[in-house]
Amino acid sequence: MGKVDQTAGEAAIGRRLPSPAAGYPETTMPDPQELLRPVQTSVVRRLRFSTDRVLRRRFQLTDEPVRSNLRAGLLLEVLDKLAEETALRYVRHWHPEARVVTAAMDSMRVRSVPDETRDMILRARVNLVGRTSMEVGVRIEQPESAEASAGNAVSHIASCYFTMVGRMREANGEEHSVPLPPLDCRGKLDCDRAGRARARREAYRQHLSAAEEPPSREEYDLLRRLHEAQEQSGFSGQLAGRLVAEGWERTYPEQENVPQTIFGGYVAHRALMYAHICSEMVASDRALLVSVDRINFYHPVRMGDKLHFVSRVTYTGNTSIAVETSITRISRDRTSTALSNVCTFTFANVDANLCRLPVPQIYPTTYAEDARYLAAYRRRKAHLAIRAPAGARQSESR
Repeated sequence: MGKVDQTAGEAAIGRRLPSPAAGYPETTMPDPQELLRPVQTSVVRRLRFSTDRVLRRRFQLTDEPVRSNLRAGLLLEVLDKLAEETALRYVRHWHPEARVVTAAMDSMRVRSVPDETRDMILRARVNLVGRTSMEVGVRIEQPESAEASAGNAVSHIASCYFTMVGRMREANGEEHSVPLPPLDCRGKLDCDRAGRARARREAYRQHLSAAEEPPSREEYDLLRRLHEAQEQSGFSGQLAGRLVAEGWERTYPEQENVPQTIFGGYVAHRALMYAHICSEMVASDRALLVSVDRINFYHPVRMGDKLHFVSRVTYTGNTSIAVETSITRISRDRTSTALSNVCTFTFANVDANLCRLPVPQIYPTTYAEDARYLAAYRRRKAHLAIRAPAGARQSESR
């Protein structure tokens, strides 16, 4: 495959990577008795799209000349593997036999249009360490031109944040989380990053708490209008219950990551694929990913499991489409069934020039559809509150 960074290239083609305990050129790990500074956890990888045609073709959505011609799902695999590698270096600094698992991926919002003809630079770093878990942030950049590759002119494509948990398997087969020392945050930038990581954790806790709250008066009126519209003569709106895409897949040994469990990035990749297919039921033109809102990993997927993917359009704004994908695993002997993942994505309906186009209103019917609609509505409202300055809230900016 040409000259590709080893970690990124291997992750891109789904092979198991060599142990991160091997040497790394980016940083030198200090004495095990010392606390690590965030800069000492940094790992930088480069996807060499500009020179490796095989890699570039693998990441392309289509062989046609379209803008933003990049497989976001395959990129999720690379990002998850990079986050695992970064977290594992930190954990094994104190627990050489430990491993890490992905608990969640949060808030990957696309800021600039990616270009599959230019190299992509991935910068990973541990932002915050809790008792047994940590946040790993990954910043995705591209040089603004081929000539600027060696300079400082870069486009910020997106940032994403992974929650990773350190685990240890005992001789009797039992597993437990391992305690982790905190980061040594000294500079203002390090402290600011840690503060933002805590804010993201708190925001998610508040989101979970809000999900249990009954609708406000405004939300109740919104749902009431949507239900009343369905009772009108000649109603022809799009019902949420009909906007569903699903499929089955089986896992195989080549997808193994840690012993007996399947690579989480692969599962996230497939979830995004089903979500994209589902979003096309609403989009009149092209459905383009604008954010990975949240991916939760509840239960490990094991080799031989059957996976049931169900994607549902849960909400539409003026130009945006919210999709939720749930993944249920069924063990090979069919004695165990569990919800392994819930993923939420947002797409935009765009034309060939990536200009946004309107999408139709969808109408929830059942209680479960109401709950999913309301959760997506609150998530979008919270996002708009962060983006718009006080006193200048926009009615629709997604």
